[in-house]
Amino acid sequence: MSDLFWPLAFGVLGAILGSFLATVALRWPAGGSALAGRSMCDGCGTPVPPRHLLPLLSALLLRGRAHCCGAVIAPLHWQVEAAAALVGVAAGVVIPGPLGLAVAACGWLLVLIIVLDATEYWIPDSLVAAFAIGGLAASLVLPPPLEDRLIGGAVGFVALWLIAALYRRTRGREGMGGADPKLFGAIGLWLGWRMLPPVLLLAAMIGLGVVAWRAATGRAVAADDALPFGAFLALAAYPALLLMIRFQP
Repeated sequence: MSDLFWPLAFGVLGAILGSFLATVALRWPAGGSALAGRSMCDGCGTPVPPRHLLPLLSALLLRGRAHCCGAVIAPLHWQVEAAAALVGVAAGVVIPGPLGLAVAACGWLLVLIIVLDATEYWIPDSLVAAFAIGGLAASLVLPPPLEDRLIGGAVGFVALWLIAALYRRTRGREGMGGADPKLFGAIGLWLGWRMLPPVLLLAAMIGLGVVAWRAATGRAVAADDALPFGAFLALAAYPALLLMIRFQP
């Protein structure tokens, strides 16, 4: 079997799932369901035909505009589809074969977490719980061992909870969302305790990069500006998982 089969298969599957994840990210915060009703045009409400729902291809062929009324299609659709496809390709490269699907599933959950936190500053507890349960289940087929994951879950949650509590006590205001410690704990259930420091460091560096970019582009930066730190943690966690598996003893 060609070495390209699994990356391509997971990439295509990721693009298809990405279309669903984008719909979830757009409807869930508004109280809607991605499972109810047909896909509708964002501009005029006309049902979208199946031929215009091809992941990535439809956005390219339609040039980002609805065929029915010419309204701009939310770029989030193709962006999430592309991100989910890349997650799948990476999983297929690192772990060719059906086992790579567990790694890809982790990444696809993280994509949804990133999008919801980046766009809404919201990470649902139910999504974090599903991610945490997946981390425990993955111990059956992927490193690290269960005991390392359990320690990672506890250490990840407590570490960020203490940082948030200390900031609140010393500065008199909230400095971290309540979901971030839960998410870091769930990441620990996937990666184990040893990988938590590099993930936290990389997430902090991503955050600093975002602040530097805002300042460089002329946007005012204040001490109390909100940043989606949960998204940064999720963004750092997936490459850490891939590297851990790729270079395991």
